[in-house]
Amino acid sequence: MDEDHEHLGKRDKLLKIKSKVKEVKMVVLSSQSSHYKKEITRPTRLNGLFPHTQNPVIFSAPMLGTANGTLAAEVSKAGGFGFIPAGFNFNPSSGPDHLGQLSKELTIARKLLGLEEATLTAVPVGVGFILCHESTATHFVEGAIPVLQEHSPQAVWLFAPRPEDVEAGVVKEIIERLHDNGFVVFYQVGTVKAVKEAIGDGADVIVAQGTDAGGHQFVRGAGTMSFLREVVEVVKRENERVGGEVLVLGAGGIVDGRGVTAALALGADAVIMGTRFILAQEATTPAFKQELIAKTTDGALSTFKHTVMDDIQGTTIWPKVYDGRAIVGNSVEDHLNGVPSEENIRLFKEAAEKGETNRMITWAGSAVGLVNKIQPAGEIVKEVREEALQRIKELQTLF
Repeated sequence: MDEDHEHLGKRDKLLKIKSKVKEVKMVVLSSQSSHYKKEITRPTRLNGLFPHTQNPVIFSAPMLGTANGTLAAEVSKAGGFGFIPAGFNFNPSSGPDHLGQLSKELTIARKLLGLEEATLTAVPVGVGFILCHESTATHFVEGAIPVLQEHSPQAVWLFAPRPEDVEAGVVKEIIERLHDNGFVVFYQVGTVKAVKEAIGDGADVIVAQGTDAGGHQFVRGAGTMSFLREVVEVVKRENERVGGEVLVLGAGGIVDGRGVTAALALGADAVIMGTRFILAQEATTPAFKQELIAKTTDGALSTFKHTVMDDIQGTTIWPKVYDGRAIVGNSVEDHLNGVPSEENIRLFKEAAEKGETNRMITWAGSAVGLVNKIQPAGEIVKEVREEALQRIKELQTLF
């Protein structure tokens, strides 16, 4: 009996010691997690450029036909940073009046952000321009710059210049004029070659878009995982060489906090999300496209990257170096099954005239299977940010 009692006493002491060790370990882990959360949310150069932002910073892409002043404002109000699409036509006397619409959207954003009377205060949103239209070289400076001066967004995003405009110094001149007016310049790229051109032309922020992205991108590219990592290294070397402070944002296939965490681990300063914001309540996306995205799964099979979608819907502005990723609908299925382009285009037009949507092109990224609910844009930002912080905290407990 005495031996049994002694044995039980030792076991109780051992259990108490183990419990105490576990308690101490949990306190240490909690302390580490808390410390790391403070570390990743300390002010960064990105926060210095955009003081309203909260880390990790979520940017919404300037998707033409989806993003608008309301969506951008709500993203920024939630601690992210929203971009408004400005289109591609800079000639006010012909074609769609993209600059006129941009002016309206910037007015909306300023009002929603409570800056209607503070006309000298820059609006914490950005503007995204597509540069592949011929009017870029002839009308951007005289057409777009005055609109930007009038409304004062904080940043300007440039994408898809014609190769000849890059070589001729057109883009470099645009960036210089934007800098002269105090705008932070984002430059979307899909190759390391384009990264070096962007830095050489004076870009402040590189948007490293992998081929997982939806919508338009480089025909020849790499997945976000490998491309982003290489871009981070290239930009780091260039910054060290010239004493620069160029930042890198990850884009392509990032739709939730886990994606944000992965991008940060690869060295990105922040992330861009596009497809996730197509399902924002504030988006101008047609309801049938939102419904299609919400129910689509298996992005590897259900999305397709090619130039044929622009051919089918008659979008002719894109140079051959760009294509796009969209959900596989009837038009894409017919293309994959060998239906001639002329027939496919005819069927597309007939369906459009009848108001049928099954042949329409719906741009979306390969992570579309993870996007399945319509939410307010601000809620998306907060949810993704908190998911990322929580995932980072969980990863800390593994080491």
